[in-house]
Amino acid sequence: MRDAPQSRSQTALLLAFLTALAATLGALFIGEVLGKMPCTLCWYQRIAMFPLVVILGAAVWRDDLTIPLPAALLASAGLGLAVWHSGLYAGIIPQTIAPCTKDGPSCTDAAAQTVMGVPLPYLSLAVFAVILACLSQMKGNRA
Repeated sequence: MRDAPQSRSQTALLLAFLTALAATLGALFIGEVLGKMPCTLCWYQRIAMFPLVVILGAAVWRDDLTIPLPAALLASAGLGLAVWHSGLYAGIIPQTIAPCTKDGPSCTDAAAQTVMGVPLPYLSLAVFAVILACLSQMKGNRA
C-alpha cells in the first residue's frame, strides 16, 4: 500500500498531460483544419497551454513528480486569461475593453466560435481548471 500515493500522483500527472495534449490538438484542429482563426485572448491562452504539453509530457516520460509548481504557474496564467475571456463572452465584462477587434476574429460576437455548442472560452476555462485540479492531487517526492 505504500505505493498508492505515488500511483495516484502518476495518474494525476498523466491525466493533466492528456488534458493538455487534447486541448492543444483541438486548438490546432480548429485553427488549421477548420480554418477558424483565434482571437487575441485565445492566442494568449495557447501560449500558456502549448508548453504544458511539453512540460507535462516530459514529466510523464521521466516519471518526474516534481513538476506541479512550474506547470501550475502556466496553468494558473491560462486560467486567469480564460476567466477574463469567459467574462467577456458572457457579457459580465464590458465589450469596450475586449481585445478582439472588429476586423479580426472574435469569440465574443454573435458568430462566436463553439465546439459542439460550447463556446471556446468556456472550454479553455474547463481545461485549465482540470489541469490545475490534477496537479493539486499530486503528492510525491518534491525534493
